[in-house]
Amino acid sequence: MENIYVFGHRKPDTDSICAAIAMANYINITSKDVKAIPCALSAINNETKYVLDHFNIEVPKYLNDVKVQIRDLSYHKKFFVDRYESIKYAYDLMNNISASGIPLVDKANKNRLMGLITLKGIAREMIESDRRHLRTSYSNIIDTINGREILKYDDEIEGKVTTATYKSTTFLSDVDLSKDDILVVGDRHSILEYAVNTGVKLIILIGDSQIKEDHLQIAKQNKVNIIGTSLGSFDVSNLLVLANYVEVINELSNPVTFKDSDYLTDFHIVAKREKHTNYPVINNKGECLGLIEYTRAEELSRKKVVLVDHNEKDQSAEGIEEAQIVEIIDHHKLGTIATNSPINFRNMSVGSTCTIIYNLYRERGIEFDDKIAGLMLSAILSDTLLLKSPTATSIDVDAVVNLSRRLGIDYYKFGVEMFKAGSSLDGKNADEVIYQDFKKFTSENIKIGIGQIFTTNYEEVSKDLDKYVYELNKMENSEGYGISCLFVTDIIRNGSYVLYNSSSRDILSEAFNIDVYEGAFLADVVSRKKQIISAIIEVLKKSKD
Repeated sequence: MENIYVFGHRKPDTDSICAAIAMANYINITSKDVKAIPCALSAINNETKYVLDHFNIEVPKYLNDVKVQIRDLSYHKKFFVDRYESIKYAYDLMNNISASGIPLVDKANKNRLMGLITLKGIAREMIESDRRHLRTSYSNIIDTINGREILKYDDEIEGKVTTATYKSTTFLSDVDLSKDDILVVGDRHSILEYAVNTGVKLIILIGDSQIKEDHLQIAKQNKVNIIGTSLGSFDVSNLLVLANYVEVINELSNPVTFKDSDYLTDFHIVAKREKHTNYPVINNKGECLGLIEYTRAEELSRKKVVLVDHNEKDQSAEGIEEAQIVEIIDHHKLGTIATNSPINFRNMSVGSTCTIIYNLYRERGIEFDDKIAGLMLSAILSDTLLLKSPTATSIDVDAVVNLSRRLGIDYYKFGVEMFKAGSSLDGKNADEVIYQDFKKFTSENIKIGIGQIFTTNYEEVSKDLDKYVYELNKMENSEGYGISCLFVTDIIRNGSYVLYNSSSRDILSEAFNIDVYEGAFLADVVSRKKQIISAIIEVLKKSKD
């Protein structure tokens, strides 16, 4: 089942978080082939925490970014070879998928990466290795030469390979066998008798040869391993080198690796520098997950996302341009988000994203539980300031009335308690308060930053007015904001106190048609979207004209 990540903007407010949860629930009900996961791009505020706690709902999963990661690529997952498999086994694995390398792991140690095996390494082993020495397992030899078990006493076989190609008389007189010898022989009974009496490590009977019963009994007494095969001596001699443990050709014991959480952009940088083809993929514990080939790095699956309560690139998740946006639900002006193909885009001039989602449920006749109802009610009350904001519409009012009636809640009392819980600034410095709900805009090449908080006690801010002004001026110098403001919206008085950087005074005075000073109260100004940013942009455009 494919995941779809549903999230709001980077500085999530109650509408943003509740919309993500409600929309994910909607998708999971209406689409059985995907799993929608509600996410938060940063920590939730106190108001949202109050709401989630009140309705007993978990905080959404934190989502750092939606950049393409190694785990999103079409790499060879679970593709590796254990150190004790044969070289031929590793070659067959590579050949099956036309790969030129395969990670070497220690399966007994949770697939800990040990190195990288390549086709070049196998070719080098075939040409340059000492073919007379074999160190492997009994089962590897059987698999490599298509053999059959006759006698088995040892799991591991190590010794010097000798092929009986001489005349029997010459062999018996000139070849000294020992307990460490591996003998490749046919139905040459005098040599077989010599071998079993010596107690060699292993006899490989070629060409489907048979061993006499009395020789077999001696072999049992001396615990001689015996394997039979239909292959001839030439084929067996050539293949035995491939029966060796694959770890003997581990030419890259410390290969360049990537974690499955690494980004595709970083992979390209490193791969272009290293100029290798194959790179093992590991997790944070150093366990091998598979192999990624540089030539296949563009075969990827972009993260699928649904955006709620925003459609501005600067307000969205890091790497949003690398994701596949499948749907947007928003109540703001059209922003800078672009898509490569048509998507579902629901944009309405209402006070809350959750108002739109509530109507999606109603239009489809989809049932939702009281928890989702509580979240949507809370979000609408939050974004419309208890329906007092100029952004509030009859559609918002209808949603609030229906949801509060269903829940048996006095929405005004509940909303006041919600705002009180969220308006406390205890433990927060001026910088944290400004960025608590901060949005960026650009108009006439001027960078604008507008923070907004809601309170029932403006004195919490006014007692540290100088600190807030200092931080706003610092933003102008360090981050290039031509206009940086904090609007402290008083829920009870239904207006906002404005704090600003020095360069903003004249613009704000004209925008709100008063002689602005730090901490000036703007009656009935409560909406950043409809009253604040629109008034500022209008002045900027007028001044340019």
